[in-house]
Amino acid sequence: MLSRQFVINAFTGKGFRGNPAAVCVLQDWPDDTWLQATARDNALSETAFLVREAAGYRLRWFTPTAEVRLCGHATLATAHVLYTLLGCSAPGVSFMTLSGELGVSRLGQDEYRLDFPARFAQAIATPPALAAALGATPLEVLETDVYLAVFADEAQIRALRPDMAALQALPRRAVIVTAPGRTADFVSRYFAPRMGVPEDPVTGSAHCVLTPFWGARLGKTTLQAQQLSERGGELRCEWDGDRVGLCGRAAAAHDN
Repeated sequence: MLSRQFVINAFTGKGFRGNPAAVCVLQDWPDDTWLQATARDNALSETAFLVREAAGYRLRWFTPTAEVRLCGHATLATAHVLYTLLGCSAPGVSFMTLSGELGVSRLGQDEYRLDFPARFAQAIATPPALAAALGATPLEVLETDVYLAVFADEAQIRALRPDMAALQALPRRAVIVTAPGRTADFVSRYFAPRMGVPEDPVTGSAHCVLTPFWGARLGKTTLQAQQLSERGGELRCEWDGDRVGLCGRAAAAHDN
């Protein structure tokens, strides 16, 4: 089994920003223990593993502790590797994944559009343990397999200092916090200590939930989004029924 590995910053056009993902290009599939050990050693929020099969590309994603069903930034990073380092010249590329077939189209030199499934959260009463873990009570809470906690303004999102041990004890794999933005349509942060990712820098899959939520709330089908992690990142989100388009840039991790 031969492999090449690259580190790409997703949802940014600069080095030292966005979300760094490792992209490991393999000739064939090793056992899952090797994949998980590699992701753990990389110590990034996700490592993407790519194999060219008879039917096309198959893509899998691992955090340091588990395989995940959907990952936006590592998919964007994989497309960037194919186009800029491995000679792909097609206008778009498709990946077979645990979430079905996912398409990525190239919009420009380092800009891409991910075609992902929309996910619709349902309103629930605010769990007291969630408010306690966040250290603040949201205006409202919704859920899918993650919690979506909605706050009044961007300043509250920036100020949150959640208790990671308490978040890890919650019965959902992650927590998204969000609010209207000052310069973007909405802002967010994403916490997933149960998956080995205390705070993710920029989370494509979270915007599969955020885009239809804010699209319906604001009456828009195209929205600008900003994730307020320390590294930060920007996305353009397009909502079309049961699909979302997540548009963003990518750059090699060492680029300035």
